[in-house]
Amino acid sequence: MAESAVTFLLRKLGSLIEEELKSLGRVKGEIVFIRDELQSMSAFLRVADAIEDTDPEIQAWVKQVRDVALDTDDVLDEFMLRFARHHHHRGFYGSICKIYYQIKNMKARRQIASDIQDIKARVIDIAERRQRYGYKFSSTSVQASSSNVANNGGWYDRRGDALLLEEADLVGIDQPKQQLIDWVLDGDSRLKVVSVVGMGGLGKTTLIKKVYDDLEVKRQFQTHAWITVSQSFNIEEILTGLIQQLFDEVRRPLPHRFETMDNNNLKAVLKEFLQESRYVLVLDDIWSVEAWDAIKIALPNRNCGSRVLLTTRIGNVASTSCREFHGYIYEMKALSPKESWTLFCKKTFQEKDCPPHLIEISKSVLRRCEGLPLAIVVISGVLASKDQGRVDEWELVNRSLGAEVEGSDMKKILLLSYNDLPYYLKSCLLYLSSFPEDHLIEWMSSIRLWIAEGFVEVKEFGKTLEEVAEAYLYELLNRNLIQVAGRKYERIKSCRIHDLLREIILSKSRDQNFLAITDEGNVRWPEKVRRLSIHNTSPNIPQGKCFPQLRCLLMFGEDEPMSESSMPLLFNGGLRLLKVLHLRSTSLERFPGDVVKLFHLRYLSLRGTQVKVLPNSIGLLWNLETLDLKNTYVKELPVEILRLQKLCHLLLYRNEIGHIYRPFHHKHGFEAPSKIGDLQSLQKLCFLEANHVNGSAIVKVIGRLTQLRRLGILKLRKEDGVGFCSSIEKLSNLRSLDVTSIEEDEILDLQSLSPAPQFLQRLYLNGRLEKLPQWITSLHGLTRLCLWWSKLRNDPLKSLQDLPNLVFFSLVNEAYEGEGLCFKAGRFQRLKYLGLNSLKELRWLTMEEGTMSRLEELIIVDCELLEELPSGIEHPFNLKFLELSDMSDRLVSKLNQNIHGGDYWKTKHIPRVWIEDSKDSYWKGRYLYLVMCIENHLTFCLCLESPPVTIFYLRCLTTIGAPTVSALPPSQPPTAMMYSHRSLYPLRFHCCSAIYLSFSSNTDLSLWTERDRSLIGGNAGCLPQLVPDQTLKLKQLTVLTLAETDKEKGPFSENSNVMNNIFSEGTSPKNDIP
Repeated sequence: MAESAVTFLLRKLGSLIEEELKSLGRVKGEIVFIRDELQSMSAFLRVADAIEDTDPEIQAWVKQVRDVALDTDDVLDEFMLRFARHHHHRGFYGSICKIYYQIKNMKARRQIASDIQDIKARVIDIAERRQRYGYKFSSTSVQASSSNVANNGGWYDRRGDALLLEEADLVGIDQPKQQLIDWVLDGDSRLKVVSVVGMGGLGKTTLIKKVYDDLEVKRQFQTHAWITVSQSFNIEEILTGLIQQLFDEVRRPLPHRFETMDNNNLKAVLKEFLQESRYVLVLDDIWSVEAWDAIKIALPNRNCGSRVLLTTRIGNVASTSCREFHGYIYEMKALSPKESWTLFCKKTFQEKDCPPHLIEISKSVLRRCEGLPLAIVVISGVLASKDQGRVDEWELVNRSLGAEVEGSDMKKILLLSYNDLPYYLKSCLLYLSSFPEDHLIEWMSSIRLWIAEGFVEVKEFGKTLEEVAEAYLYELLNRNLIQVAGRKYERIKSCRIHDLLREIILSKSRDQNFLAITDEGNVRWPEKVRRLSIHNTSPNIPQGKCFPQLRCLLMFGEDEPMSESSMPLLFNGGLRLLKVLHLRSTSLERFPGDVVKLFHLRYLSLRGTQVKVLPNSIGLLWNLETLDLKNTYVKELPVEILRLQKLCHLLLYRNEIGHIYRPFHHKHGFEAPSKIGDLQSLQKLCFLEANHVNGSAIVKVIGRLTQLRRLGILKLRKEDGVGFCSSIEKLSNLRSLDVTSIEEDEILDLQSLSPAPQFLQRLYLNGRLEKLPQWITSLHGLTRLCLWWSKLRNDPLKSLQDLPNLVFFSLVNEAYEGEGLCFKAGRFQRLKYLGLNSLKELRWLTMEEGTMSRLEELIIVDCELLEELPSGIEHPFNLKFLELSDMSDRLVSKLNQNIHGGDYWKTKHIPRVWIEDSKDSYWKGRYLYLVMCIENHLTFCLCLESPPVTIFYLRCLTTIGAPTVSALPPSQPPTAMMYSHRSLYPLRFHCCSAIYLSFSSNTDLSLWTERDRSLIGGNAGCLPQLVPDQTLKLKQLTVLTLAETDKEKGPFSENSNVMNNIFSEGTSPKNDIP
């Protein structure tokens, strides 16, 4: 880390000497001397950083170098704060200001000069010590280290490599995976826990993930959720996370006032939800019996075969949980030598054999791993970056691990993987330790934070800082130091760090005074804390505590969000050198006034706060590069924002969410100053509103923002279309464009755009199009295309089918008004997602054999005239998910596998099929033909608000109703009958409307008891008399009807004639589907 600190300082010194030479005055000679001396130490620091843990003298020397570099950085930032900031003033006023501040800061100038003299003396002493320790820096070590830096120091895009490694086959997992699946699907109806126990790094989470994702496991359960508990667990976060996942899975809105619920209410909501279905939950990484006890209370045991999968390092946790719930314990074992070698070669040599001259060294390294998969993949990441022809480099890695085998070998390996990193990646990796344990680290947020901290340097002409930072992330992926946590088609959205590695880098961060973390009020307060990360609590700042060196303040969690009253405590501590202020989702209602005093501030995030207005003084933040106001209530930017000439990322918009059918004006942007084009460093600008007084002027000046990569504009008027196109033509670096017209029927006039930005990757058009713009067909790099409310009359597929890289395509809300769509053979070969939503005139859809060969998700919503499944839907064999929501009765009914000539066979190969009837949150009163299907796991879901009905079919049909309604499962059937296709389990309802069931022969009702019958609809007359243990030979259940009735009179009033024919052999209620 000393190398990182020195390298970043040298970069700053070079810039300062070049730009502020006159301001430096008499200290410029000392600064040049400090720069030259530190530069001469750089090569030795590469070795010293790697061996400091094994040599106390070197460790002390490295600490001195690091401290002097950081102290120099403080002095330079203080100099910039007092002197360089006044260069922004121009003219007569600027001259007066300059004279005033020169007089005012005379004392400060003398102090800075004195500090620099002291630093110079320390640098001389450090240089002398280096010469005394020279024998420890052997030429071989320096050469090997230099080679390593040479190999890793350049900018290299390793994205493809990372994706290949991510898909690598796992080793030695087949047998334990099958064992766990057998336990999960053992047929026992009781709630059971399956625990996987073992030390960290054995691959417990990987194994459970393979079981959880298994298609057969998915098919056997209606409800699925995964939550990571972690050592510092927070029960409220765990419950909240589970509820959000479960409600999202069935497209159900969260309960009213969910955000303000306490633990008891959250447990009640979770328990009520889980009572409705057979569920499988994963609780990953439980560290204590107390954590298990806090969670298990919310897990109902309704005797329907639910399962909880649990991973833990603690044997007592596994035994306690399994003893209470009749479960199984699987003790995770290390890989065998053969399995270890297979995994090592896969990761190190990318599926190739180990070269003969490296076999002995490789086996020596592998012995230290002791069969731990994490150790193997991490050390493979180190060795994969080495030259296979340089045996000395491999020997150096081997020697670094030591000769002896001991319990700390895992730590040695992880430390080696850290030490092997080039200097710029060390700082980036340490920075990720600021995120809470098991926190999903947002991909783009980490990139912007690294840039703000100065960790990213462009070494290749034409690359942006963002592109270089993303390459850093992919390099960490390739080295197996971070893992992909979330992906959305072609883009990575989030990543995470393994717990063991996080412990290592957290220890490094503390030892090197890189970072301090508050956690539930506990914090170390180093004398010169430079970065402070606050987790789930307000900071308990000691009275009179100062933070003159603090560069970064991050806040995470919502337990006790920071309020405005907490801010003065921090600012009174002197945050004058702060560069990063991350106050995301805190309870701020007003912009903190002290923030505008932070001259060095580069990154400011108030995302998710209640802030409504930006002060005019925002213009004082001259060095600001990122302003993140997403999901705040700011509607207008003051004209003073134009002073922020370094601003690169301006994110200010708010989405209305919560319903499947979003309104046209679901996104709210901001009103910008008419001269927004002056901010020529902008790379991201979202979302401008173009309907204000200066809207026409704004769309014309956007063309001056030639660095833009992402642009979002709302409320564009037709008459501004030509001017807007003229501006877009000048944005040659544009990667993402999102345009919305002022109203749904307002034409988006984009036809005149020529040429289109050739690097455009994502295009979102919201509004009426007279025809599909021809320029779209020239976008060969386009990966995502979304059209809303376009009202196209001609088939757009003819123009789009040759786009070579299209991955995501959707037509939404009458985007197309034609009757049919045909996907031709051999076209759309990279498409993974296809969405068709609310195409009111669509009557047929054809997929020719050989089209969309990589399609994974097909979503068709609210296309009511489409009465047949897409012709050829059986062809895309990669299809993993099919959704049919709010579709015609005829289409849905033909999915019944028992209907002769139906379409069930066309979907048999699709692992998951979702059928939902949820428009306007109201069940539309259709008949629903029961689909009894185990191998395909078809799930029908009716989102009911009125009438409030919840119905539960074990293994056959799931319907989700209003949150206040509970569904009672049947009394426990014999195990042998649980998966029977022909057994109709007792249904129990709590509802205000009549429920009628139509039976014919061959339906087995032997499980229905007198109690079951009495609970149906609260009226014993709803079904024929049932005799316990007697089987009624009736036909398969064919129709389920929910009929609204007069609540006061009840379903059997004299005006109700529905019951007249409901139990007639072979008949069904009136108006039944033929």
